[in-house]
Amino acid sequence: MRNKSLFLSLVLVLAVLLSACGSAVMPGAAQNPRVISVSGTGQVLLEPDMAYIYIGVSTEAESAADAVARNNADTQRLIDTLKAAGIAEADIRTSNFSIWQNTPYGMDGQPGKPVYRVDNTVYVTVRDLSKLGSLLDSAVRAGANNINSIQFDVADKTQALSQARKAAVEAAKKQAEELAQAAGVNLGDIQNIQYYDATPIVYTEAKGMGGGGDAAALNVPINPGQMQITATVTISFEIK
Repeated sequence: MRNKSLFLSLVLVLAVLLSACGSAVMPGAAQNPRVISVSGTGQVLLEPDMAYIYIGVSTEAESAADAVARNNADTQRLIDTLKAAGIAEADIRTSNFSIWQNTPYGMDGQPGKPVYRVDNTVYVTVRDLSKLGSLLDSAVRAGANNINSIQFDVADKTQALSQARKAAVEAAKKQAEELAQAAGVNLGDIQNIQYYDATPIVYTEAKGMGGGGDAAALNVPINPGQMQITATVTISFEIK
């Protein structure tokens, strides 16, 4: 009798568990409505108002100590020139310092006397683009002989990003309405929104080698052009 009661109890427990599982599965089906997903893109053009640039000094000498000493003097003169041109100390950052031995080879393939080369590069933030051309002139006259990768940027992109996102949402809504009309269905509530912002920095290759008196009349022309701020959204609408 006890075994029979135990068997009935197990059957009842199993029935309750199956009932619980069934009730958990049913709402899941209702959570997957029919949807239509579309993507929209919004773009805003901006004029850059700042720039980043790598400015370096490279020196060579027969001894490492002489190469470093010459480089230190030239680099300090460069930094002093940048500050005199209005660049804040916080906007001048050392990005690279390296020293190595270089062995030249003659036409006969025989090694010559080794020399030491020292490179010191500073990463400069320029917040007044109207002075960028003259700043490069001054840097080269001060001894800079390695100028690379002018990167144009916009200090505050907040408003432009907001405009681009709004334009992207409007483009997605318009596309969804066109597709729904073509398919003969009606749009319901928004089920999901995903977005991605793209704010590329504009690069300009600018390289300079040499310095001193030969650089006295460079008058570097700089044209920052425009930056394109892009926002992309993907929106899922319920289909009624």
